[in-house]
Amino acid sequence: MRPTVAVVDHGAGNLVSIAQGLVRAGADVVMATGPSDLVGVDSVVLPGVGATKTVMDGIDAAGLRGPLRSLDVPLFGICVGMQVLFDTSEEDDADCLGLIPGVVRRLRNTPSLPHIGWNDLRIERPDPLFDAIPSEPVYFVHSYAPEPDDPSTVIASSDHGDRFVAAVRSGSVSGTQFHPERSGRVGLAILANVVAAADRVNA
Repeated sequence: MRPTVAVVDHGAGNLVSIAQGLVRAGADVVMATGPSDLVGVDSVVLPGVGATKTVMDGIDAAGLRGPLRSLDVPLFGICVGMQVLFDTSEEDDADCLGLIPGVVRRLRNTPSLPHIGWNDLRIERPDPLFDAIPSEPVYFVHSYAPEPDDPSTVIASSDHGDRFVAAVRSGSVSGTQFHPERSGRVGLAILANVVAAADRVNA
């Protein structure tokens, strides 16, 4: 049986490309616009583009803050969808989901903002998210990145002036600052690993 992955539609995310990548990796995809859409799924993907407050406002309008905080299946955040996994963000002084302790801060000592384009990924520690991925650059579009309270939650980093956090994991909650759905072979391999985690729940 194919695992079911819910992609959260909070009004600010690259939903079509993400859904296509997950389907290609072997998942059935549902678009979650309310709490009932998260019932019975094997994994949840939280996308995000634009501003943190916009994403959180969309999550709250859909009644999803509580359900996302109490999930018992893997949760994977993308770009701003990863940033809102943390406590707060300097962007708009937004109050986020608080699933990973830490603060999202504006990138410092950078040659330009936003950071847009392909950049190398430095794997900080082994993680199932990065199983069998090609050693190739990934695609970023952002001006902020998280600073976790616990450094061990950082599973990958990159550089744009200063080093910044590019991927995190805390238990079954993980995320990438880059966009897998726009990162070619690397991104497809990561989405396949997201689906594999959902499949383990489904087994």
